[in-house]
Amino acid sequence: MKIIQWVMGVSWLLMVGVGRADPVPPPLLPPATPVPVVEAPPPLVSGDRAPLLQLPLNKSLRVHAEAPLVRVSVSNPEIADVSLVRNREIFLVGKKVGSTNLFLWTKDGAMTSMDVVVSIDISGLQGKLRELVPQEKGVTVSAAGESFVLSGSVANGVILRQIVLIAEQYGGKKIVNLLATRNVSQVMLEVKVVEIQKTLDDRMGANTTFGQQGSAGFGGVNSFPPPTTGVTTGANALFSNFNLLGGVGYTGGVTNMTLQGEIDKGRAKVLAEPNIVAMSGQEASFLAGGKIYIPIPQSTGVAGGVFITLQEEDYGVGLNFMPTVLDGGKINLRVSPEVSELLTTGTTFGSGSSSMVVPTITTRRASTTVQLNDGESLAIGGLIQSNILETIKAFPLLGELPILGLLFRSSEFQHNRTELVFVVTPHLVQGTTQRVALPSDSFTPPTRTQFQLEGKMEGDEK
Repeated sequence: MKIIQWVMGVSWLLMVGVGRADPVPPPLLPPATPVPVVEAPPPLVSGDRAPLLQLPLNKSLRVHAEAPLVRVSVSNPEIADVSLVRNREIFLVGKKVGSTNLFLWTKDGAMTSMDVVVSIDISGLQGKLRELVPQEKGVTVSAAGESFVLSGSVANGVILRQIVLIAEQYGGKKIVNLLATRNVSQVMLEVKVVEIQKTLDDRMGANTTFGQQGSAGFGGVNSFPPPTTGVTTGANALFSNFNLLGGVGYTGGVTNMTLQGEIDKGRAKVLAEPNIVAMSGQEASFLAGGKIYIPIPQSTGVAGGVFITLQEEDYGVGLNFMPTVLDGGKINLRVSPEVSELLTTGTTFGSGSSSMVVPTITTRRASTTVQLNDGESLAIGGLIQSNILETIKAFPLLGELPILGLLFRSSEFQHNRTELVFVVTPHLVQGTTQRVALPSDSFTPPTRTQFQLEGKMEGDEK
């Protein structure tokens, strides 16, 4: 159509050139109506057009546009600030963590909007991780608001904790740890709780009786028969007409004198031997004991109004531990063993008919962190309790006489020394596909004849 119009135009010009005095003739054909061509507007941002712009906090971002811009704006100036440097270049500055919209206008009136998300800067943390743990290539750092998100996998739990510790130093409000360990180790902790009682019980005393056998005694039960006159003779009379304080006589008879001496020493016993398995970096606990409920009085707010609530308390042999397998097979252990027991005597609370006896619990615990190799043992605690008891029983006045006073008094010295020792032994273990044999697998119940006639508690193996 354009070629036809151009040819017609040339012919018309030639006609005009030949005869200028002639009036302009009308066109042979009416001009064709032009077809509108809709062209796509050029992209405002160079490269692939992204619907989302990630902007680090307190840092700027330069954006290039392919079409000339006349105006830029953001919906929330508190989140980000924008400025038009040139007609094809803008600067964005992240001011606060959050999100906003960016609006761009071109000369022809077209407008484009984009989402801008301002988050904490992760470039510093990424660079530090590349510097300190260069062997871990699978760690990814991203930002979610004011928090760091760690994802990927690491070799072991030690490196995982190191990465988390580094991330905490970069000001993240929270660390979202999605890291996984490639080599998961399991640790079985063998614990022996041994109580050693060193008791020195030294008793020394004398029990002397005069007169008839069992009728009078010193240092024991004193009973005095009526005084008699006369003299008792014979082979059984050790003292005859024994007068005390000038005038009181007693019938002579068999005289018994008992000297008592005793020394007791200590003993040791194993309270518990728990074995527990946990993954590296995970915490596990164990308790062999029971629970008691301690009544706690609470005021109702009304004059004289009191109600009782029950508070649950554990007692027995307990253990909390968290193992961490280090390089070279070493095991880092954070162990917290505890031994608690109920006392036979409690604490009386209140008075009168409203009194109650609250149970009393004695507790001994230890908490420490050690580092051992597989199979090594270490005693991690020696909790010592020492009690000394001294008792003297004596007959008044006579027990205070020098030398002879030993016959009229008894003494007891008791020294109780209790030591609680925790021995821990870690082992690296793996699961097994074989069936585990139990002690009850080999048990065969006895027949009625074996149980009643032969007295067997277990039958013959098949």
